[in-house]
Amino acid sequence: MLASRKDPIDEQHVKWSIDDGFANPEKLEGLDVVVHLAGENVGGLRWTDEKKKAIRDSRVFGTRNVVDAISKLKDKPKTFIASSAIGFYGERGEEEVNETSAAGDNFLASVAKDWEVESRRAEDAGIRTVLLRTGIVLSKDGGALSTMLLPFKLGVGGVVGSGKQWMSWISLDDEVAIINYAIENENIRGAVNAVSPNPVTNQEFTKTLGEVLYRPTFLPLPEFAVSMIFGEMGDALLLASTKVLPKRLIDAGFKFQFPDLKAAIENAVK
Repeated sequence: MLASRKDPIDEQHVKWSIDDGFANPEKLEGLDVVVHLAGENVGGLRWTDEKKKAIRDSRVFGTRNVVDAISKLKDKPKTFIASSAIGFYGERGEEEVNETSAAGDNFLASVAKDWEVESRRAEDAGIRTVLLRTGIVLSKDGGALSTMLLPFKLGVGGVVGSGKQWMSWISLDDEVAIINYAIENENIRGAVNAVSPNPVTNQEFTKTLGEVLYRPTFLPLPEFAVSMIFGEMGDALLLASTKVLPKRLIDAGFKFQFPDLKAAIENAVK
């Protein structure tokens, strides 16, 4: 069953919106698992007040509507996989964080905290709930890597800010595998960091992407320029340092297909 804002094209689709929830929630009866990944894109240019409201509302109210719907079903799903993000941890410098670490205190951390509160309500309804705190997903079709490819291919890519900030990433293949792993392993519940076990600095990420594309990476983007062009968004997404480790996945025995950055980027851009 696929939920979409568009009118359903067959019985395997159901209409859903952030404001109104499911048009036909009875179609959800008997589902084993619900995976909820919707949310306004946090990237782009500067965050306006309107953009920040859309980022928060799409996650908080959207998740609230989903949880309300599945909690009221007679035949509830056994498992709810809910998207979250490593933005939960905020700016952490050189600190290594895992699922037991406290939340940060910036805008994205505040959103993630409220987002997870709504998701955890499914547990109160007796539904096993997994919160996927996802890092930078490597895909040529969307997200951070896709926006970086063109300038790097043109030879105008480079280090952002000091280059010392940590980037916690995950290959798209491993992200999908983690979702399936969380579905199949009933002992997994609560927060799970969906990131590679090998975070890298921005400097290392830049160097590796250049090597994969056979392009130089000599044009840095200074910190003042990031703040001037992108404002709060740049500080939170481009300059913030978050060194996140997937402790719960490692402890559970999950095997990453692409634990190393170079192989992950090569796979993503092929």
